Amino acid sequence: MSYTRIFNDFCTKVMKKLFLLILCLPALVPGQSIVIDKAQSYIDSKQYSLSENVLKKALEEDKGNVEVLEKLGDVFSHQKRWDEALFYYKKLKTEYPEVANYHYKYGGALGMKALKMSKLKALFNVNDIKNAFVKAIELDPKHIDAHWALIEFYVQIPGIVGGSKKKALKRADDLQKLSDVDGYLARGYIHEYKGDASLAELNY
Repeated sequence: MSYTRIFNDFCTKVMKKLFLLILCLPALVPGQSIVIDKAQSYIDSKQYSLSENVLKKALEEDKGNVEVLEKLGDVFSHQKRWDEALFYYKKLKTEYPEVANYHYKYGGALGMKALKMSKLKALFNVNDIKNAFVKAIELDPKHIDAHWALIEFYVQIPGIVGGSKKKALKRADDLQKLSDVDGYLARGYIHEYKGDASLAELNY
């Protein structure tokens, strides 16, 4: 079996997979509250309505709790309720513009919502999606997931609205500075998507 075949599933729709993966991981924050732990346990067992109830009750008592706001966005993302997820992520990135992950999650949710829209409507979100990932990387150059998401953006978006193999490969170079494995996988994915099987397999 070729390396291209082995890594095909991994590399297809990278933004979607990475975005959903990060939501599945409990936040590793010192002093994490009992409420967040409980909500995460419900998420892990896919009892999203119970998690939502716990978090909303906590938010009534502390409307500015950023962990609760972010976790609510995550709960709605798991359920593909993108408008509701975006409400919380947008609130977070607006109130705390220095936090890279809030921009990343906002861009990811907006991108996932765009996949459900008509192509014409999705075009209106293109710049916002790209800018969210770019901002996340500016704030945290080591944010590997944001690098992957931006690579996926440049690969998937038509050239007329900003897509570019050259830009995607440049981002893969940046990614390789952080992780050799991710850098080669990203290049392999880009070449495979653009139809150059030999270069894809070389990188894989």
